[in-house]
Amino acid sequence: MGIKVAKFGGSSVADGIQLTKTRQIIEQDPDRRYVVVSAPGKRFEGDNKITDLLYLCKTHIDHNLPYDQIFQVVADRFMAVEVNLGVDVDLLTHLDTIRDNLRRNPSTDYIASRGEFLNAILVAAFLGFDFVDTAPLIKFDSRGKLLMEETDEALRDELAKHERAVLPGFYGSTPDGKIKTFSRGGSDITGALVARAIKADVYENWTDVSGFLMADPRIVKNPKQIKTISYKELRELSYMGAGVLHEDAIYPARMANVPINIKNTNDPADHGTMIVGEADFDDPAEKSRIVTGIAGSKDFTVVALYKNMMSSERGFVRRILGILDDYNINFEHLPSGIDTVSVVMSNKDIGDRLDDVLDEFRSRLRPDSIDVLEDIALIATVGRRMSLRSGVAARLFTALAEAKVNIRMIDQGSSEMNIIVGVENKDFEKAVRAIYSAFSEEE
Repeated sequence: MGIKVAKFGGSSVADGIQLTKTRQIIEQDPDRRYVVVSAPGKRFEGDNKITDLLYLCKTHIDHNLPYDQIFQVVADRFMAVEVNLGVDVDLLTHLDTIRDNLRRNPSTDYIASRGEFLNAILVAAFLGFDFVDTAPLIKFDSRGKLLMEETDEALRDELAKHERAVLPGFYGSTPDGKIKTFSRGGSDITGALVARAIKADVYENWTDVSGFLMADPRIVKNPKQIKTISYKELRELSYMGAGVLHEDAIYPARMANVPINIKNTNDPADHGTMIVGEADFDDPAEKSRIVTGIAGSKDFTVVALYKNMMSSERGFVRRILGILDDYNINFEHLPSGIDTVSVVMSNKDIGDRLDDVLDEFRSRLRPDSIDVLEDIALIATVGRRMSLRSGVAARLFTALAEAKVNIRMIDQGSSEMNIIVGVENKDFEKAVRAIYSAFSEEE
């Protein structure tokens, strides 16, 4: 018997129907002792998320516009859930307190956090668990930076007093007691922090999808599910634009080596995706699998610089990075040869400054030539120990050649985990489908 932390996203706690599913899931496994909840999400197409309505209240307050009707929509929705669940938590008192605070024009973070706060109170009563507010436990410094160790200690000490508890996600507080929210992936981060603090055996992240897929289903029809993925592979896919958990949302669990299981509230029997430190290579399925996932995105520019004897010229790459730093432009990749180096940059990052950057390259680097490739898409094929397996690159390039996709750039790092190719934007979807087809039948 172990301990599981279960985090339920907005779609999983959107209304009484979804909350009933949530309770059934929790009651099926007594190890699910600590539950983290988001604010209610959309119940149907065209509906509003509670957090969005609360942000709208703040906008109206800041512009001296009436906000009472908007907040009443929020209040009515929570009161309806209270009635549907058959619980009594004196919700009116909590709502009146929030209304009083709204009249004092509180911070955006305070207003936005009230969805999680109210929902956690309701869910705790519905489950018969203790309600534990995260405001004094998730600790930020005065500049809004998470204090990891202080948070870990506070959560561990408090949760030791509760055999079972529901906690609101998304927020904590600064030393002066003011509410502070996470900038993104808030409830996911809270769940990971709780899992780390109590040394959970598993951190379950319940959402409306059955884990991660090998490729974007908008591009590849019915892509296979990723059953197991390492933290490193997840980071590679996330960096290349895959719709997966943000790094901040998994970091605490990763540091504590707590596995994360992405599960579907609407299909709880599905295995989902397990995120682990290292895959089990004794598992025959894991031994045979080469590629974990394929991800990418469009709209990059590649600037290829050629200079004879570049490799013997000290500081050449450093000067490239200095120019990018002057323009506050990040580089995505930097593949190089003996006398060449290519700088891969996002078009969004460059904006309308490409000509200025090229002028700086010419004047400060004095290259023999510069080639510019625009409208390039990058595709990462991510897997474990790829560089140790023969024929992987050959299979990938053959698939692209057969699909008549011209490769404009190749970059394989030393991590053994990915091969990145650059293709023209117009070939992006075709290239993803070709790569997926080449590796999806390997198990």
